[in-house]
Amino acid sequence: MRSLQELVRPNIQALQPYQSARSLHQGEGLLMLDANESPFGEGLNRYPDPYQRKLKGKIARIKNMPESHIFLGNGSDEAIDLLIRIFCEPGQDSILTFTPGYSMYKVSAGIQNAGVLELPLTQTFQLPMKAMLEAGRNPCVKLVFATSPNNPTGNTVDRQDLELLCQSFDGMVILDEAYIDFCPEKSVLDLLKVYPNLIVLQTLSKGAGMAGVRLGMAFAQPAVVELLNKVKPPYNLSRLAIEYALENLDPEKTRREVALLNEQRGKLKESLEGLAITCKVYPSEANFLLVEFDEPETVFQSLLESGILVRDMGKKIPNCLRLTVGTAEENARLMETLLKK
Repeated sequence: MRSLQELVRPNIQALQPYQSARSLHQGEGLLMLDANESPFGEGLNRYPDPYQRKLKGKIARIKNMPESHIFLGNGSDEAIDLLIRIFCEPGQDSILTFTPGYSMYKVSAGIQNAGVLELPLTQTFQLPMKAMLEAGRNPCVKLVFATSPNNPTGNTVDRQDLELLCQSFDGMVILDEAYIDFCPEKSVLDLLKVYPNLIVLQTLSKGAGMAGVRLGMAFAQPAVVELLNKVKPPYNLSRLAIEYALENLDPEKTRREVALLNEQRGKLKESLEGLAITCKVYPSEANFLLVEFDEPETVFQSLLESGILVRDMGKKIPNCLRLTVGTAEENARLMETLLKK
């Protein structure tokens, strides 16, 4: 298997990162005349910690993960973008991903002018192991992106398949666990101790209810975290985002709210399956349901006219809409509208 040094672009290895003022000196009670900040303000006049040390400490305790294994970004999308820039030579290297899946992998690769190999998931939306391992033998394929639970299908990836991928692929394996709060027992964070080429992405946008904060996490070997820190903008998270997360990140609150949403997901699935217009409701371990309707365009338009937004997934999976699980009151309003069809 190729070493990390063999996988990383040579210019990234040679890059001398920008040294921001706050990366050079931290501490309380200092007279700060080094960063050309305004001396007037209530704290927001000062740049934030570029490495978010306090927040990383809190996340490390929650996740039982050393701080050196944690990168924090402006949403998981920043980590996705940085990883492609670190490993993929423009016009030469490629990523491997799966369809139906999260489209930002392809978009970020396109921005970097990296190639994209897309393989269809199996009929049960699992990884196509034979085709995947064959495609992974191409030395220009540097990264594999998979999602568990998958968006928009809602199912988790088979753990044994993921382990086989990590063992067989001669590059980096990125597993996006954006929805893992809704099935935490399926997380593969523990496999970071076993597979040095594994990177796990998580976020505070879903179960923790902080989509507006834009805070994503990448868990990886310290050498990979160092590369991410090397390439990221100096202050990639604002002081407001860091302080909000420090104050409001509460694993017990997240567990309570996730339990309520999982309960509502089951009730909503049962209600949807009872509708004459419903063809199929796919199983889900996330906070949404993928639903196949007889006339999805009509259903979508009817909901929109009633002030209800859902996601049309017809281009990825024919005749399907993706419905986010809301509160009991929101789900009841959704069903009342659908019952009129």
